Amino acid sequence: MRGYLTHRYLIALGSNVRHPRFGPPREVLAAAIEALQDAGLDVEAVSRVIETPPLGPSRRRYANAAAVLESSLDPPELLDLLQDIESAFGRIRRGARWGARVLDLDIVLWSGGAWAEPRLIVPHPQFRARTFVLAPATQIASDWRDPITGLTLAQLQARLTRADPLA
Repeated sequence: MRGYLTHRYLIALGSNVRHPRFGPPREVLAAAIEALQDAGLDVEAVSRVIETPPLGPSRRRYANAAAVLESSLDPPELLDLLQDIESAFGRIRRGARWGARVLDLDIVLWSGGAWAEPRLIVPHPQFRARTFVLAPATQIASDWRDPITGLTLAQLQARLTRADPLA
């Protein structure tokens, strides 16, 4: 989607529930990328899929990936579109955090810097502490900078994964 003013976004994708049509979580993510393109978003890059243990009460392992896309939509409009795609995949928002889900699409960063409103904060507030976000993101956007810390994604990933020298 090439509009008058375009933005670039880093999107985190996750799934840990089999979809009746698309199959296991890894295939759900592939179908989600197609859904993003079908919705008119210009998908510039997609990471490899990694498998990670769940956060919180879910017991199922996650398939995680990241995508860089371009859109003329502002962050709240893109959030609405991402949530529509999640709903089309069968995601039901129940208020319970970190539960099993067929598809999770999160805006991690965008080319406009920081964005804050009651229902959306960019950069994603927890991304700096999540290997399952940073590992795929550094595959495709290692030089992107966190507008809050000024660090690149590669630097954030290195900080998160380096061994504690005092251990």
